[in-house]
Amino acid sequence: MTYEEFNEFCASFPATSYVVQWGGSHVWKVGGKVFAIGGWTKEGDAAFSFKVSELHFNLLSEEPGYRPAPYLASRGMKWIQHYKVTKDTLEDLKYYLSESHKIVASGLSKKKQRELGLLE
Repeated sequence: MTYEEFNEFCASFPATSYVVQWGGSHVWKVGGKVFAIGGWTKEGDAAFSFKVSELHFNLLSEEPGYRPAPYLASRGMKWIQHYKVTKDTLEDLKYYLSESHKIVASGLSKKKQRELGLLE
């Protein structure tokens, strides 16, 4: 996945906003809260960070091509970075990005969720 494809995919989620920050990273937010980051790899390859459940954090931390997200995970947050995206893991990445959007959106107040059209 390229950053262009990443941005296109994240833009498909409801109530999102995009900003380039933190040294040129592609940052996606829902309700002002970050749910996905494209960037942050020392190797210079494309890497994608996203929020996960505790279970997925524990599982993915041990999988090849995944690691606790730099900076975020070291502060106790449940964020994973996928830094070796292949054709075989692309659908998994899309799943985790969509789950991250859901996790972050569900953490917003009900009032904010209604304002953003996330609740019926």
